[in-house]
Amino acid sequence: MTTTSDPTTAAPTPTDALGEGSGAAAAPERLAAHVVGGRVVDARGGREVVRFSPVDGAPTVVLVPADADEVAEAVGAAHAARRTWRRTAPGARAAALRTAAARVREQADELGALLTADTGRLLTTSVESARVAADILEEAATTGLGATGRTLAGDPLALDVVRREPHGVVAVITPWNDPYPAAAGLLAAALVTGNTVVHKPSERSPRAGWALGRLVAEAFPPGVLEVVNGDGGTGAAIVADPRVALVAQVGSSATGRAIAAAAGARGARVLRENGGKDPIVVDAGVDPAWAAQQIATGAFTNTGQLCTSVERVYLHEDVADAVVDALAALARDMRVGDPTDPATQLGPLVDETQLAVVEEHVDAAVAAGARVLAGGHRLDRPGAFYAPTVLDGCTADMTVLTEETFGPVAAVTRVPDFATALELADTGAYGLAATVLTPRLEHALEAAETLDVGTVKVNAVFGGAPGGSADPRRESGAGAGYGPDLLAAMTVLKAVHVEAAVTPAG
Repeated sequence: MTTTSDPTTAAPTPTDALGEGSGAAAAPERLAAHVVGGRVVDARGGREVVRFSPVDGAPTVVLVPADADEVAEAVGAAHAARRTWRRTAPGARAAALRTAAARVREQADELGALLTADTGRLLTTSVESARVAADILEEAATTGLGATGRTLAGDPLALDVVRREPHGVVAVITPWNDPYPAAAGLLAAALVTGNTVVHKPSERSPRAGWALGRLVAEAFPPGVLEVVNGDGGTGAAIVADPRVALVAQVGSSATGRAIAAAAGARGARVLRENGGKDPIVVDAGVDPAWAAQQIATGAFTNTGQLCTSVERVYLHEDVADAVVDALAALARDMRVGDPTDPATQLGPLVDETQLAVVEEHVDAAVAAGARVLAGGHRLDRPGAFYAPTVLDGCTADMTVLTEETFGPVAAVTRVPDFATALELADTGAYGLAATVLTPRLEHALEAAETLDVGTVKVNAVFGGAPGGSADPRRESGAGAGYGPDLLAAMTVLKAVHVEAAVTPAG
Protein backbone atom coordinates (compact mmCIF):
# COMPACT_ATOMS: atom_id res chain seq x y z
CA MET A 1 0.00 0.00 0.00
CA THR A 2 1.58 3.29 -1.09
CA THR A 3 1.12 6.30 1.13
CA THR A 4 0.61 9.57 -0.72
CA SER A 5 0.04 12.01 2.15
CA ASP A 6 -0.88 12.31 5.79
CA PRO A 7 -4.44 13.61 6.20
CA THR A 8 -3.56 15.24 9.52
CA THR A 9 -1.30 17.80 7.85
CA ALA A 10 -3.88 19.91 6.01
CA ALA A 11 -7.56 20.17 5.28
CA PRO A 12 -8.60 19.16 1.76
CA THR A 13 -9.30 21.92 -0.71
CA PRO A 14 -10.17 21.67 -4.41
CA THR A 15 -6.47 21.82 -5.30
CA ASP A 16 -4.66 19.89 -2.56
CA ALA A 17 -7.23 17.10 -2.47
CA LEU A 18 -7.75 16.66 -6.17
CA GLY A 19 -5.10 18.33 -8.26
CA GLU A 20 -5.32 21.20 -10.69
CA GLY A 21 -8.72 22.72 -9.95
CA SER A 22 -12.04 22.15 -11.68
CA GLY A 23 -12.09 24.34 -14.77
CA ALA A 24 -14.06 22.88 -17.66
CA ALA A 25 -11.17 23.45 -20.10
CA ALA A 26 -8.63 21.57 -17.95
CA ALA A 27 -7.81 17.91 -18.32
CA PRO A 28 -10.02 15.64 -16.19
CA GLU A 29 -8.85 15.37 -12.60
CA ARG A 30 -7.85 11.95 -11.35
CA LEU A 31 -9.35 10.82 -8.06
CA ALA A 32 -7.39 7.73 -7.09
CA ALA A 33 -7.09 7.70 -3.31
CA HIS A 34 -8.74 6.40 -0.16
CA VAL A 35 -8.37 6.91 3.59
CA VAL A 36 -7.24 3.62 5.17
CA GLY A 37 -5.85 3.28 8.67
CA GLY A 38 -5.68 7.02 9.18
CA ARG A 39 -3.68 7.81 6.05
CA VAL A 40 -4.44 8.77 2.46
CA VAL A 41 -3.30 5.95 0.20
CA ASP A 42 -3.08 5.48 -3.55
CA ALA A 43 -5.87 3.55 -5.23
CA ARG A 44 -4.69 0.32 -6.85
CA GLY A 45 -7.88 -0.68 -8.69
CA GLY A 46 -7.72 -1.23 -12.41
CA ARG A 47 -11.09 0.27 -13.34
CA GLU A 48 -11.88 3.89 -14.15
CA VAL A 49 -15.15 5.83 -14.03
CA VAL A 50 -15.31 9.09 -15.99
CA ARG A 51 -17.62 11.86 -14.83
CA PHE A 52 -18.73 14.81 -16.96
CA SER A 53 -19.63 18.39 -16.14
CA PRO A 54 -23.40 18.86 -15.81
CA VAL A 55 -22.93 22.40 -17.10
CA ASP A 56 -21.10 21.83 -20.40
CA GLY A 57 -20.65 18.06 -20.74
CA ALA A 58 -16.85 18.16 -20.62
CA PRO A 59 -15.05 15.30 -18.80
CA THR A 60 -14.07 16.51 -15.34
CA VAL A 61 -13.09 13.55 -13.15
CA VAL A 62 -11.56 10.12 -13.63
CA LEU A 63 -12.46 8.08 -10.55
CA VAL A 64 -10.56 4.89 -9.71
CA PRO A 65 -12.90 2.74 -7.60
CA ALA A 66 -11.60 0.62 -4.75
CA ASP A 67 -11.46 -3.05 -5.63
CA ALA A 68 -12.30 -5.99 -3.35
CA ASP A 69 -8.82 -6.16 -1.84
CA GLU A 70 -8.80 -2.46 -1.00
CA VAL A 71 -12.25 -2.73 0.54
CA ALA A 72 -11.08 -5.67 2.65
CA GLU A 73 -8.12 -3.62 3.91
CA ALA A 74 -10.36 -0.71 4.84
CA VAL A 75 -12.89 -2.92 6.63
CA GLY A 76 -10.03 -4.71 8.35
CA ALA A 77 -8.61 -1.46 9.70
CA ALA A 78 -12.05 -0.42 10.99
CA HIS A 79 -12.57 -3.85 12.53
CA ALA A 80 -9.20 -3.68 14.30
CA ALA A 81 -9.99 -0.24 15.73
CA ARG A 82 -13.50 -1.04 16.90
CA ARG A 83 -12.76 -2.24 20.46
CA THR A 84 -10.51 0.69 21.33
CA TRP A 85 -13.00 3.19 19.90
CA ARG A 86 -16.00 1.72 21.69
CA ARG A 87 -14.08 2.01 24.97
CA THR A 88 -13.16 5.62 24.30
CA ALA A 89 -14.97 7.96 26.67
CA PRO A 90 -18.16 9.40 25.15
CA GLY A 91 -16.88 12.90 25.83
CA ALA A 92 -13.77 12.22 23.78
CA ARG A 93 -15.84 10.88 20.90
CA ALA A 94 -18.00 14.01 21.06
CA ALA A 95 -14.91 16.22 21.09
CA ALA A 96 -13.69 14.60 17.87
CA LEU A 97 -17.05 15.38 16.25
CA ARG A 98 -16.76 19.00 17.31
CA THR A 99 -13.32 19.18 15.74
CA ALA A 100 -14.70 17.71 12.53
CA ALA A 101 -17.58 20.20 12.57
CA ALA A 102 -15.21 23.13 12.93
CA ARG A 103 -13.09 21.93 9.99
CA VAL A 104 -16.11 21.44 7.77
CA ARG A 105 -17.41 24.90 8.67
CA GLU A 106 -14.03 26.45 7.85
CA GLN A 107 -14.02 24.74 4.46
CA ALA A 108 -17.69 25.39 3.60
CA ASP A 109 -16.91 27.62 0.61
CA GLU A 110 -14.49 25.10 -0.90
CA LEU A 111 -16.85 22.21 -0.25
CA GLY A 112 -19.68 24.15 -1.87
CA ALA A 113 -17.62 24.79 -4.98
CA LEU A 114 -16.85 21.07 -5.31
CA LEU A 115 -20.48 20.07 -4.94
CA THR A 116 -21.55 22.57 -7.59
CA ALA A 117 -18.83 21.37 -9.96
CA ASP A 118 -19.85 17.74 -9.45
CA THR A 119 -23.63 18.01 -9.60
CA GLY A 120 -24.64 21.43 -10.94
CA ARG A 121 -26.31 22.42 -7.69
CA LEU A 122 -26.63 26.17 -7.17
CA LEU A 123 -23.46 27.43 -5.49
CA THR A 124 -25.29 29.32 -2.76
CA THR A 125 -27.20 26.22 -1.70
CA SER A 126 -24.09 24.02 -2.01
CA VAL A 127 -22.22 26.20 0.47
CA GLU A 128 -25.21 26.23 2.79
CA SER A 129 -25.40 22.44 2.53
CA ALA A 130 -21.82 22.19 3.82
CA ARG A 131 -22.66 24.48 6.73
CA VAL A 132 -25.69 22.36 7.58
CA ALA A 133 -23.40 19.31 7.66
CA ALA A 134 -21.18 21.08 10.19
CA ASP A 135 -24.24 21.86 12.32
CA ILE A 136 -25.31 18.21 12.20
CA LEU A 137 -21.88 17.00 13.32
CA GLU A 138 -21.88 19.47 16.20
CA GLU A 139 -25.43 18.63 17.24
CA ALA A 140 -24.61 14.93 17.44
CA ALA A 141 -21.70 15.71 19.75
CA THR A 142 -24.29 16.84 22.29
CA THR A 143 -27.27 14.58 21.66
CA GLY A 144 -25.07 11.50 21.32
CA LEU A 145 -24.02 11.74 24.93
CA GLY A 146 -27.57 10.84 25.95
CA ALA A 147 -27.65 7.51 24.08
CA THR A 148 -27.46 5.41 27.22
CA GLY A 149 -29.13 2.27 28.57
CA ARG A 150 -31.45 1.82 31.54
CA THR A 151 -31.73 0.00 34.84
CA LEU A 152 -34.44 -2.57 35.55
CA ALA A 153 -36.49 -3.20 38.69
CA GLY A 154 -35.42 -6.71 39.66
CA ASP A 155 -34.09 -8.41 42.78
CA PRO A 156 -33.01 -5.61 45.12
CA LEU A 157 -29.81 -7.55 45.89
CA ALA A 158 -28.94 -7.91 42.21
CA LEU A 159 -28.18 -5.46 39.42
CA ASP A 160 -30.13 -5.53 36.17
CA VAL A 161 -29.31 -3.13 33.36
CA VAL A 162 -29.88 -2.85 29.64
CA ARG A 163 -26.77 -1.54 27.91
CA ARG A 164 -26.64 0.23 24.56
CA GLU A 165 -23.57 -0.92 22.70
CA PRO A 166 -22.18 -0.10 19.25
CA HIS A 167 -22.68 -2.59 16.45
CA GLY A 168 -18.98 -2.60 15.57
CA VAL A 169 -18.18 -1.77 11.95
CA VAL A 170 -20.84 0.30 10.17
CA ALA A 171 -20.90 0.85 6.41
CA VAL A 172 -22.17 4.31 5.41
CA ILE A 173 -23.17 4.67 1.75
CA THR A 174 -24.34 8.13 0.76
CA PRO A 175 -25.99 9.86 -2.25
CA TRP A 176 -24.90 12.56 -4.68
CA ASN A 177 -27.86 14.92 -4.60
CA ASP A 178 -27.45 16.23 -1.03
CA PRO A 179 -24.31 14.43 0.12
CA TYR A 180 -23.10 16.68 2.91
CA PRO A 181 -26.05 16.53 5.34
CA ALA A 182 -26.75 12.88 4.47
CA ALA A 183 -23.17 11.83 5.18
CA ALA A 184 -22.82 14.04 8.26
CA GLY A 185 -25.98 12.64 9.84
CA LEU A 186 -25.05 8.99 9.41
CA LEU A 187 -21.34 9.42 10.18
CA ALA A 188 -22.02 11.45 13.30
CA ALA A 189 -24.60 9.03 14.67
CA ALA A 190 -22.40 6.00 14.04
CA LEU A 191 -19.19 7.51 15.40
CA VAL A 192 -20.56 9.19 18.51
CA THR A 193 -22.18 5.93 19.64
CA GLY A 194 -18.85 4.10 19.41
CA ASN A 195 -18.94 2.41 16.01
CA THR A 196 -16.12 2.50 13.51
CA VAL A 197 -17.13 3.33 9.94
CA VAL A 198 -16.30 2.51 6.35
CA HIS A 199 -17.75 5.31 4.23
CA LYS A 200 -18.36 5.19 0.47
CA PRO A 201 -19.48 8.49 -1.09
CA SER A 202 -21.42 8.46 -4.35
CA GLU A 203 -19.48 8.20 -7.59
CA ARG A 204 -21.81 10.88 -9.03
CA SER A 205 -20.40 13.49 -6.64
CA PRO A 206 -16.89 12.09 -6.25
CA ARG A 207 -14.89 15.20 -5.42
CA ALA A 208 -17.45 16.54 -2.97
CA GLY A 209 -17.87 13.21 -1.18
CA TRP A 210 -14.13 12.61 -0.94
CA ALA A 211 -13.41 16.09 0.41
CA LEU A 212 -16.03 15.85 3.17
CA GLY A 213 -15.12 12.29 4.11
CA ARG A 214 -11.44 13.12 4.34
CA LEU A 215 -12.08 16.23 6.42
CA VAL A 216 -14.15 14.30 8.97
CA ALA A 217 -11.70 11.38 9.05
CA GLU A 218 -8.87 13.74 10.05
CA ALA A 219 -10.55 14.36 13.40
CA PHE A 220 -10.55 10.68 14.45
CA PRO A 221 -7.90 8.13 15.38
CA PRO A 222 -6.59 5.76 12.67
CA GLY A 223 -9.10 3.13 11.60
CA VAL A 224 -12.14 4.83 13.14
CA LEU A 225 -13.33 6.36 9.85
CA GLU A 226 -12.22 4.78 6.57
CA VAL A 227 -13.17 6.46 3.28
CA VAL A 228 -13.19 4.36 0.11
CA ASN A 229 -14.04 5.93 -3.22
CA GLY A 230 -15.87 3.84 -5.75
CA ASP A 231 -19.03 2.84 -7.56
CA GLY A 232 -21.64 0.14 -7.14
CA GLY A 233 -19.05 -2.63 -7.26
CA THR A 234 -17.19 -1.05 -4.37
CA GLY A 235 -20.38 -0.68 -2.40
CA ALA A 236 -21.33 -4.30 -3.01
CA ALA A 237 -17.94 -5.46 -1.70
CA ILE A 238 -18.41 -3.43 1.49
CA VAL A 239 -21.93 -4.79 2.06
CA ALA A 240 -20.75 -8.36 1.51
CA ASP A 241 -17.92 -8.22 4.06
CA PRO A 242 -18.94 -10.34 7.09
CA ARG A 243 -17.18 -7.92 9.45
CA VAL A 244 -19.69 -5.16 8.61
CA ALA A 245 -22.47 -5.40 11.18
CA LEU A 246 -24.75 -2.59 9.96
CA VAL A 247 -25.23 -0.91 6.58
CA ALA A 248 -26.68 2.62 6.58
CA GLN A 249 -27.57 3.84 3.09
CA VAL A 250 -29.21 6.90 1.58
CA GLY A 251 -29.86 6.60 -2.14
CA SER A 252 -32.03 4.97 -4.74
CA SER A 253 -34.69 2.42 -3.92
CA ALA A 254 -33.18 -0.13 -6.31
CA THR A 255 -29.82 0.09 -4.56
CA GLY A 256 -31.54 -0.05 -1.18
CA ARG A 257 -33.35 -3.26 -2.10
CA ALA A 258 -30.10 -4.85 -3.28
CA ILE A 259 -28.33 -3.84 -0.06
CA ALA A 260 -31.16 -5.15 2.10
CA ALA A 261 -31.09 -8.50 0.31
CA ALA A 262 -27.30 -8.91 0.43
CA ALA A 263 -26.86 -7.75 4.02
CA GLY A 264 -29.92 -9.60 5.26
CA ALA A 265 -28.70 -12.86 3.74
CA ARG A 266 -25.75 -12.86 6.14
CA GLY A 267 -27.60 -11.44 9.15
CA ALA A 268 -26.40 -7.84 9.04
CA ARG A 269 -28.78 -5.01 9.87
CA VAL A 270 -29.77 -2.29 7.41
CA LEU A 271 -30.95 1.32 7.69
CA ARG A 272 -32.00 2.92 4.44
CA GLU A 273 -33.65 6.09 3.25
CA ASN A 274 -34.52 5.72 -0.41
CA GLY A 275 -36.50 7.39 -3.16
CA GLY A 276 -39.75 9.26 -2.90
CA LYS A 277 -42.68 10.30 -5.05
CA ASP A 278 -43.92 12.96 -2.71
CA PRO A 279 -47.40 14.40 -3.20
CA ILE A 280 -48.72 17.84 -2.36
CA VAL A 281 -52.45 18.30 -1.75
CA VAL A 282 -53.92 21.77 -2.30
CA ASP A 283 -57.28 22.22 -0.59
CA ALA A 284 -60.05 24.68 -1.43
CA GLY A 285 -59.81 28.06 0.27
CA VAL A 286 -56.03 28.56 0.03
CA ASP A 287 -54.44 31.53 -1.71
CA PRO A 288 -53.57 30.34 -5.25
CA ALA A 289 -50.41 32.45 -5.57
CA TRP A 290 -49.07 31.13 -2.25
CA ALA A 291 -49.95 27.54 -3.21
CA ALA A 292 -48.18 27.94 -6.56
CA GLN A 293 -45.06 29.22 -4.81
CA GLN A 294 -45.09 26.27 -2.41
CA ILE A 295 -45.41 23.82 -5.32
CA ALA A 296 -42.62 25.54 -7.27
CA THR A 297 -40.33 25.43 -4.25
CA GLY A 298 -41.01 21.74 -3.75
CA ALA A 299 -40.74 20.78 -7.41
CA PHE A 300 -37.84 22.95 -8.61
CA THR A 301 -35.44 23.26 -5.65
CA ASN A 302 -32.14 21.57 -6.57
CA THR A 303 -33.66 21.02 -10.03
CA GLY A 304 -36.12 18.58 -8.49
CA GLN A 305 -33.31 16.30 -7.36
CA LEU A 306 -34.23 15.79 -3.72
CA CYS A 307 -35.75 12.67 -2.19
CA THR A 308 -38.48 14.90 -0.78
CA SER A 309 -39.10 16.89 -3.97
CA VAL A 310 -42.75 17.44 -4.86
CA GLU A 311 -43.49 15.14 -7.81
CA ARG A 312 -47.30 14.75 -7.62
CA VAL A 313 -49.66 17.73 -7.36
CA TYR A 314 -53.34 17.23 -6.44
CA LEU A 315 -55.41 20.41 -6.84
CA HIS A 316 -58.95 20.94 -5.59
CA GLU A 317 -61.02 21.98 -8.59
CA ASP A 318 -62.14 25.19 -6.86
CA VAL A 319 -58.59 26.60 -6.99
CA ALA A 320 -57.04 24.52 -9.78
CA ASP A 321 -57.26 27.06 -12.61
CA ALA A 322 -55.74 29.88 -10.59
CA VAL A 323 -53.00 27.68 -9.13
CA VAL A 324 -51.85 26.18 -12.43
CA ASP A 325 -51.82 29.61 -14.08
CA ALA A 326 -49.65 31.02 -11.33
CA LEU A 327 -47.43 27.92 -11.24
CA ALA A 328 -46.86 27.95 -15.00
CA ALA A 329 -45.96 31.64 -14.85
CA LEU A 330 -43.40 30.96 -12.12
CA ALA A 331 -41.88 28.13 -14.17
CA ARG A 332 -41.66 30.20 -17.33
CA ASP A 333 -40.02 33.09 -15.46
CA MET A 334 -37.34 31.01 -13.76
CA ARG A 335 -33.78 31.87 -14.71
CA VAL A 336 -31.99 28.69 -15.80
CA GLY A 337 -28.24 28.71 -16.22
CA ASP A 338 -24.78 28.66 -14.65
CA PRO A 339 -25.12 27.37 -11.07
CA THR A 340 -22.25 29.60 -9.92
CA ASP A 341 -24.18 32.73 -10.97
CA PRO A 342 -26.08 34.14 -7.95
CA ALA A 343 -28.94 35.17 -10.27
CA THR A 344 -29.54 31.60 -11.46
CA GLN A 345 -32.65 29.94 -10.03
CA LEU A 346 -32.39 26.52 -11.69
CA GLY A 347 -29.21 24.66 -12.58
CA PRO A 348 -28.67 21.54 -14.66
CA LEU A 349 -29.50 17.97 -13.82
CA VAL A 350 -26.60 15.92 -12.51
CA ASP A 351 -25.89 14.18 -15.82
CA GLU A 352 -27.28 12.97 -19.14
CA THR A 353 -28.52 9.75 -17.56
CA GLN A 354 -30.84 11.64 -15.23
CA LEU A 355 -31.91 13.99 -18.00
CA ALA A 356 -32.94 10.99 -20.10
CA VAL A 357 -35.21 9.77 -17.29
CA VAL A 358 -36.93 13.16 -17.07
CA GLU A 359 -37.38 13.32 -20.85
CA GLU A 360 -38.85 9.83 -20.94
CA HIS A 361 -41.38 10.54 -18.18
CA VAL A 362 -42.52 13.86 -19.63
CA ASP A 363 -42.73 12.61 -23.23
CA ALA A 364 -44.76 9.57 -22.15
CA ALA A 365 -47.15 11.75 -20.16
CA VAL A 366 -47.70 14.11 -23.11
CA ALA A 367 -48.26 11.17 -25.44
CA ALA A 368 -50.90 9.87 -23.00
CA GLY A 369 -52.78 13.18 -22.92
CA ALA A 370 -51.08 15.46 -20.38
CA ARG A 371 -50.86 19.14 -21.36
CA VAL A 372 -47.62 21.08 -21.17
CA LEU A 373 -48.21 24.46 -19.54
CA ALA A 374 -44.52 25.32 -19.18
CA GLY A 375 -41.25 23.70 -20.24
CA GLY A 376 -41.51 20.10 -21.35
CA HIS A 377 -38.16 19.98 -23.16
CA ARG A 378 -34.41 19.99 -22.66
CA LEU A 379 -32.69 23.30 -23.34
CA ASP A 380 -30.77 23.86 -26.56
CA ARG A 381 -27.38 24.36 -24.94
CA PRO A 382 -24.48 22.22 -23.71
CA GLY A 383 -24.98 20.38 -20.45
CA ALA A 384 -27.83 18.50 -18.82
CA PHE A 385 -30.35 21.36 -18.71
CA TYR A 386 -34.11 20.76 -18.70
CA ALA A 387 -36.71 23.52 -18.58
CA PRO A 388 -38.83 23.80 -15.42
CA THR A 389 -41.99 21.96 -16.42
CA VAL A 390 -45.66 22.03 -15.45
CA LEU A 391 -47.93 19.25 -16.75
CA ASP A 392 -51.71 19.45 -16.36
CA GLY A 393 -54.21 16.61 -16.73
CA CYS A 394 -51.94 13.85 -15.44
CA THR A 395 -53.57 10.50 -14.66
CA ALA A 396 -52.69 7.79 -12.18
CA ASP A 397 -51.36 5.37 -14.82
CA MET A 398 -48.66 7.73 -16.11
CA THR A 399 -45.05 7.00 -15.13
CA VAL A 400 -44.67 10.66 -14.18
CA LEU A 401 -47.04 9.85 -11.29
CA THR A 402 -45.82 6.35 -10.44
CA GLU A 403 -42.03 6.32 -10.83
CA GLU A 404 -39.45 8.67 -9.37
CA THR A 405 -38.73 11.36 -11.97
CA PHE A 406 -36.10 13.30 -9.99
CA GLY A 407 -36.24 16.39 -12.15
CA PRO A 408 -37.88 19.84 -12.39
CA VAL A 409 -41.39 18.56 -13.18
CA ALA A 410 -44.68 19.40 -11.44
CA ALA A 411 -47.28 16.82 -12.55
CA VAL A 412 -50.80 18.12 -11.82
CA THR A 413 -53.99 16.15 -11.25
CA ARG A 414 -57.29 17.97 -10.61
CA VAL A 415 -59.65 16.48 -8.01
CA PRO A 416 -63.28 17.23 -7.02
CA ASP A 417 -62.73 17.30 -3.25
CA PHE A 418 -60.22 16.96 -0.43
CA ALA A 419 -61.10 13.34 0.29
CA THR A 420 -60.25 12.31 -3.27
CA ALA A 421 -56.98 14.23 -3.15
CA LEU A 422 -56.01 12.51 0.09
CA GLU A 423 -56.89 9.08 -1.31
CA LEU A 424 -54.74 9.64 -4.42
CA ALA A 425 -51.87 11.09 -2.41
CA ASP A 426 -51.84 7.95 -0.27
CA THR A 427 -51.33 5.61 -3.21
CA GLY A 428 -48.17 4.34 -4.84
CA ALA A 429 -45.04 2.42 -4.00
CA TYR A 430 -43.30 5.20 -2.05
CA GLY A 431 -43.88 6.58 1.41
CA LEU A 432 -41.28 9.19 2.26
CA ALA A 433 -43.15 12.47 2.86
CA ALA A 434 -46.23 14.46 1.85
CA THR A 435 -47.41 18.07 2.04
CA VAL A 436 -50.94 19.40 2.55
CA LEU A 437 -51.96 23.03 2.04
CA THR A 438 -55.26 23.68 3.76
CA PRO A 439 -56.97 26.40 5.83
CA ARG A 440 -59.05 23.80 7.69
CA LEU A 441 -57.70 22.29 10.90
CA GLU A 442 -59.83 19.15 10.56
CA HIS A 443 -58.32 18.48 7.13
CA ALA A 444 -54.81 18.95 8.49
CA LEU A 445 -55.49 16.46 11.27
CA GLU A 446 -57.12 14.03 8.87
CA ALA A 447 -54.06 14.18 6.60
CA ALA A 448 -51.67 13.55 9.48
CA GLU A 449 -53.69 10.49 10.46
CA THR A 450 -54.36 9.11 6.98
CA LEU A 451 -51.17 9.54 4.96
CA ASP A 452 -48.94 6.47 5.28
CA VAL A 453 -45.62 8.30 4.95
CA GLY A 454 -42.70 9.09 7.22
CA THR A 455 -43.28 12.85 7.35
CA VAL A 456 -46.44 14.94 6.90
CA LYS A 457 -45.97 18.70 6.40
CA VAL A 458 -48.94 21.05 6.68
CA ASN A 459 -48.82 24.47 5.01
CA ALA A 460 -45.05 24.36 4.40
CA VAL A 461 -43.44 22.24 1.73
CA PHE A 462 -40.08 22.23 3.51
CA GLY A 463 -39.21 22.77 7.15
CA GLY A 464 -39.35 21.13 10.55
CA ALA A 465 -37.56 21.29 13.87
CA PRO A 466 -34.19 19.56 14.30
CA GLY A 467 -34.16 16.24 16.11
CA GLY A 468 -37.31 14.82 14.58
CA SER A 469 -37.42 11.13 13.72
CA ALA A 470 -39.33 9.45 10.91
CA ASP A 471 -39.56 5.99 9.38
CA PRO A 472 -39.93 5.96 5.59
CA ARG A 473 -42.43 3.42 4.27
CA ARG A 474 -42.43 0.81 1.49
CA GLU A 475 -40.03 1.59 -1.38
CA SER A 476 -38.80 4.68 0.44
CA GLY A 477 -36.77 2.68 2.94
CA ALA A 478 -36.79 1.34 6.48
CA GLY A 479 -35.48 2.59 9.80
CA ALA A 480 -35.00 6.05 11.27
CA GLY A 481 -32.92 8.30 9.06
CA TYR A 482 -32.29 11.10 11.56
CA GLY A 483 -33.04 12.31 15.07
CA PRO A 484 -32.60 10.52 18.40
CA ASP A 485 -34.01 7.30 17.01
CA LEU A 486 -31.12 7.17 14.52
CA LEU A 487 -28.72 7.21 17.45
CA ALA A 488 -30.64 4.33 18.97
CA ALA A 489 -30.50 2.40 15.67
CA MET A 490 -26.71 2.75 15.67
CA THR A 491 -26.59 0.66 18.85
CA VAL A 492 -27.70 -2.80 19.96
CA LEU A 493 -29.22 -3.72 23.31
CA LYS A 494 -27.65 -6.09 25.79
CA ALA A 495 -29.33 -7.17 29.05
CA VAL A 496 -26.92 -7.71 31.96
CA HIS A 497 -27.84 -9.41 35.25
CA VAL A 498 -25.34 -9.32 38.14
CA GLU A 499 -25.60 -11.09 41.51
CA ALA A 500 -23.09 -11.43 44.32
CA ALA A 501 -20.97 -14.57 44.18
CA VAL A 502 -21.34 -17.31 46.79
CA THR A 503 -18.04 -17.73 48.65
CA PRO A 504 -16.91 -20.37 51.18
CA ALA A 505 -18.09 -19.75 54.73
CA GLY A 506 -15.71 -17.56 56.70
